[in-house]
Amino acid sequence: MTSPDIETPVRSLAWWGQTDCGRVRKNNEDSFLGLAIDATGARILGKLGEAPTLENDFVFAVSDGMGGAMAGEFASRIAVEKITRILPPLFRQRAAGITSGFGDVLQELFAEIHRSLLYLGSSYEECAGMGATLTLCWFTPGWLYFGHVGDSRLYFLPPGGVIKQVTDDDTHVGWLQRNGQLNEREAKTHPRRNVLQKALGAGHRYIDPQIGAIGLEPGARFLLCTDGVTDGLYDARLDEALREYADQPAARIVQAAVEASGRDNATALVIHSLT
Repeated sequence: MTSPDIETPVRSLAWWGQTDCGRVRKNNEDSFLGLAIDATGARILGKLGEAPTLENDFVFAVSDGMGGAMAGEFASRIAVEKITRILPPLFRQRAAGITSGFGDVLQELFAEIHRSLLYLGSSYEECAGMGATLTLCWFTPGWLYFGHVGDSRLYFLPPGGVIKQVTDDDTHVGWLQRNGQLNEREAKTHPRRNVLQKALGAGHRYIDPQIGAIGLEPGARFLLCTDGVTDGLYDARLDEALREYADQPAARIVQAAVEASGRDNATALVIHSLT
């Protein structure tokens, strides 16, 4: 864990979201979510905005669905819809002094989504094999907590630093790259780069989400994106984009990814922490 800078607290967040079908797919199996949570409940956020962090937690998530017919679209929507139902009661418990570890909360959230997708996949022929990736950020005072399954990604650009991929791709190709057996270019062109070893639903019996925390400080920038973005753009280009695009960064990242590749749906959420 990286300790937050308590001398300069984050007082507000700005965010931008964008999704695109790409140039090949006819339907969009990606979904994204922005959510503000307080003691009274949850409010779904628009595609862009800015809000103070004093009285709210914020949740942002991207999900990439999979499955035949419309099952992929349905799966990613289920994933983000479950977040809106499960996390607000946990916020109220914390406000009332009932504490539970963020890891336990996120583990239960991912498990509940997994169970729902497995149930639907086994109950309805048109939903057979449905599954989804999910990458989620939960902003609380001083901390960002994250949970992840699949090959969507969370990137972190600290003030004065360089971009870092925080989440691990749940693919064999991702494992090879992390262990130095493939470079980024080789991983992007590997024929099995999109074969998932973990996903919510999709017939997987067990899941083990990656869960962690990052200390939150002003000037930090975060990118959540599906693999349609990273298929088209290298990490160095994403680093440049997060620094250069002050206006509509998510839309411009998605546009650049579609122009560079466009073989898959592309979704990006960009969040900046502000004083």
